[in-house]
Amino acid sequence: MRQPGDWMQNPTDDRILEVLDSGLELGPAAIAHNIDRTRSWVSQRLSVLVDYGLAAQTAPGYYGITDDGRLYLTGDLNANNLDN
Repeated sequence: MRQPGDWMQNPTDDRILEVLDSGLELGPAAIAHNIDRTRSWVSQRLSVLVDYGLAAQTAPGYYGITDDGRLYLTGDLNANNLDN
């Protein structure tokens, strides 16, 4: 069972990480399109996910999931234990 941090906005943050867990490096517009959110909202949430180490910017405008992000998705990491 996933253990979201108090700082997380779910289900949006979970859905962003799930899309990135596909192995693709994606930009906010592509993620937003796939999870039915606005690009600006996804951009804001990506910044937070990067700050907490669950996602990483892989190139200008592109993001991927980190090892911690994968651990969170499998329920093996409590996001409340992360520092930004």
